[in-house]
Amino acid sequence: MLDFIVVGAAQAGLAMAYYLRELGKDYLVVDKETEIGASWLNRWDSLTLFTPSEFNNMPGMEFPAEKGHYPSRAEVADYFKKYVEEFEIPVQLNTLIENISHEGDCFLLKSPEGDLKTKNVVIATGPFHIPYTPPFSKKLGRDIFQIHSNYYKNPDQLQEGKAMVVGAGDSGFQILDEVSETNRKVYFSGTTDVKVLPQEIFGKTLWWWFTKTGFLSFSRDTWLGKKISKSRQPVIGTDVKAILNRENVEPVGKTKNAENEVVFTDKKKITDLKNIIWATGYRPNFKWIEGLELAKNGYPEHYRGVSNIEGLYFIGLPWLHTRGSATLGGIKKDAEYLADYISENSVSG
Repeated sequence: MLDFIVVGAAQAGLAMAYYLRELGKDYLVVDKETEIGASWLNRWDSLTLFTPSEFNNMPGMEFPAEKGHYPSRAEVADYFKKYVEEFEIPVQLNTLIENISHEGDCFLLKSPEGDLKTKNVVIATGPFHIPYTPPFSKKLGRDIFQIHSNYYKNPDQLQEGKAMVVGAGDSGFQILDEVSETNRKVYFSGTTDVKVLPQEIFGKTLWWWFTKTGFLSFSRDTWLGKKISKSRQPVIGTDVKAILNRENVEPVGKTKNAENEVVFTDKKKITDLKNIIWATGYRPNFKWIEGLELAKNGYPEHYRGVSNIEGLYFIGLPWLHTRGSATLGGIKKDAEYLADYISENSVSG
């Protein structure tokens, strides 16, 4: 029987695998996708990280790009592939885990590809589980093309005619920027009162300043960490004001409802839409893990990734410990902490 199974083969799962290898554990990483890096390759074509390469280093291997470079999604995926090769990480792809139960001294992981047993489990499936669109979106007719940002690739997917981008986060404004550069009218639905941070300040990258000031190191359990984690996240590296001031872009406030071919917003009734991109985030889904205690926000109750179930761990969650927990370069500290905990407490052969 395996000592560990890691569910998820993106940055969190691979960083954890690195430390399990260092501990000499008998482990396997499983992932539902068909290739390493698919979680990044499946996102929109023009996506780039807002962290420069020198802040994207996973444990044991630097990101292969010059300092100050902002990697593309393809470069991140290639990095993961090289990482797996470098450390000979055993990965089983095409394996969707549909249920985890704790039976006696082991965990049973059920999958259509066959069940797996292990003494310990690390869940590294990340924060992006169920793409969320408001229920009233189902009221719209088929004449309007609707797509969630999770499935958006580029403007070529859209029909001819007017479009609306819904959502005031990083993805919403990046997609709005791209779609509004096509020859069409674009409505923006969401708050325009957002904080915007540039990628560079006084010749230094934003992440350099974050590191120097300790912004990424505030624990979620501290007063300042609690305040930051509950505040609206700023938009990074996108000139929101310039985009909203384009002649073909019209802010219309929040989307309230829809009926047939009509969309109702704070500011107007829109009757001539042909496309909607819902950049409206995700909802967590951990119901497939039996006996797990969940918080009000739907994420697991845990302390730095240690759950209420002995032998079951989490990594890669937003604010698992600090603001940096969900970043490519910040995953190292969380994985190292879990490795130390596991070294002292895990059930193994």
